[in-house]
Amino acid sequence: MFAGEYLCKVDDKGRFLIPSPLRERLEAEGNQVMFVKNTEQTLWMYSAKEWEKVLERTRITLDEDQSRLFMHHVMSQAGTSDIDKAGRVLIPSRLRKLVPMDEDQEIFLVGMYHRLEVWGPSEWRRYLTRTEDRYEQDMAKIQNLL
Repeated sequence: MFAGEYLCKVDDKGRFLIPSPLRERLEAEGNQVMFVKNTEQTLWMYSAKEWEKVLERTRITLDEDQSRLFMHHVMSQAGTSDIDKAGRVLIPSRLRKLVPMDEDQEIFLVGMYHRLEVWGPSEWRRYLTRTEDRYEQDMAKIQNLL
């Protein structure tokens, strides 16, 4: 399971060092990750093993037309990347352009159970501010789950 938020510096080539707690889990599930475009100027990042589970769920659940839409709008936009020996991963350039990074070229990795989300720092902070009221309203239910 992925949890927490991690601020990562992106180098000129578009690589970032995966924080060690995340890297251990990712490497245990294969040495490759899949980046998928999300709707909120973010990317979803899956381990190779988890991505295979996603693909299997789509094969089982989607009808032929839905499957074609998935292939045309999700798979065609996805990109793979290997984790190098230094623990870095390259965000494919066409996908990197979708994540608005500040001048200091940083991203936030946010743990989301079975995947990670890749956010630009300003967008992440705006999102947290925008959803704070909803979080506070639902906090009683969230606390009961903990």
